[in-house]
Amino acid sequence: MKKNFLYIFIVLLSFQAKASFILLPMDETTQQNHLKAYGITYWCLSKDYKASWLLNYRGGSFLLPDAEEIRKECKIRGVSFEILSDSEEASLLNDISSPSQNMESVILEKAPKIAVYTPKGKQPWDDAVTLVLTYAEIPFTPIYDEEVLGDQLLLYDWLHLHHEDFTGQYGKFYTAYKNTPWYIEQKKDAEALASKLGYPKVSIEKGAVAKKIRDFVVGGGFMFAMCSATDSFDIALAADGVDICETMFDGDPSESNYQSKLNYGNSFAFKNFILERRPEVYEFSDIDMTSVRRVPMDKDYFTLMEFSAKWDPIPSMLCQNHTQLVKGFMGQTTSFNETLVKSNVLVMGTCEINGEARYIHGEKGKGMFTFFGGHDPEDYQHQVGDPPTVLDLHPNSPGYRLILNNVLFPAAKKKKLKT
Repeated sequence: MKKNFLYIFIVLLSFQAKASFILLPMDETTQQNHLKAYGITYWCLSKDYKASWLLNYRGGSFLLPDAEEIRKECKIRGVSFEILSDSEEASLLNDISSPSQNMESVILEKAPKIAVYTPKGKQPWDDAVTLVLTYAEIPFTPIYDEEVLGDQLLLYDWLHLHHEDFTGQYGKFYTAYKNTPWYIEQKKDAEALASKLGYPKVSIEKGAVAKKIRDFVVGGGFMFAMCSATDSFDIALAADGVDICETMFDGDPSESNYQSKLNYGNSFAFKNFILERRPEVYEFSDIDMTSVRRVPMDKDYFTLMEFSAKWDPIPSMLCQNHTQLVKGFMGQTTSFNETLVKSNVLVMGTCEINGEARYIHGEKGKGMFTFFGGHDPEDYQHQVGDPPTVLDLHPNSPGYRLILNNVLFPAAKKKKLKT
């Protein structure tokens, strides 16, 4: 009889101690591959597993149910994980919920459907987002003008804008690359596509695309953009119906006094910007601070703002990282002039040396957008033709983590922003 009781006691004890949760720690010292940890979390959501994002707990860790296939997937992808029992999980969540802790547990509900606006034939390394999505094994669908103008954005929750020029000036590469085969071919292809879609000019066609993307956000979509896709998108919206392109771009001169005809009320993030009129200058406007930066490479860092995880979960999610100091990197649009950022747009990352915004977020209608300056977080000064970044060498990149925060963000059960 005593043996039976002892056996039952041991069985009950084993059930009580049974591991039932997997923790993906995201702190600096424990996680061997931060980027693939996002991929594991996305994979779990796609398999209908429940997941939680533990804001400000060990660098923004993820809590998953314990399952053999999840453990196996973590091992295959090289993602560090820890096993928690029921009691350990309850104690952890209790600590996180304490009013004295700037932490919060956010439920992740479903894997968002992801689209990347990118020209046909582009390689993953042409764009940091497609590069890291591929590395993290997060599925996405490439789309371009035909799909956008055909209202296919309705099929997706999250949209990334490739380093596009929505103004129709072909990235203002004219002076440096006008005689190169790739520039000539891209211009020819863009003109052919605009004509096929029924538009007389590339600038008008790109403006129509920008407005469709605007409607996607206003209707509740999430948009993320980097580098020149940020300011050129806002410029295209502000210049709706105004010809700002010179003859070498669209075959006829720009409108006189076009600067005075801009409507800043149409733009998402920026106000009162002055366009760069000279076609030979590799710049769109004074939004970007690349040409006026005086920041030495060894001191080029930006600081992530700290938010209340309980009261401001949205910016907290977008800023989750294992460090608040992120290495800077350049691009055609490297950073944003803070004086030109609209007052209702939240600045989440700044370079104090130069007084510039690097990472901003805002709401538009029912949706949200995030703009991130620079081209590639692990390629300081990316040049045309440079070799691709090998992310196996940067599995813990803080800059790439910011991109993946935005990818998972739509999966979260939202709370009202109170900042």
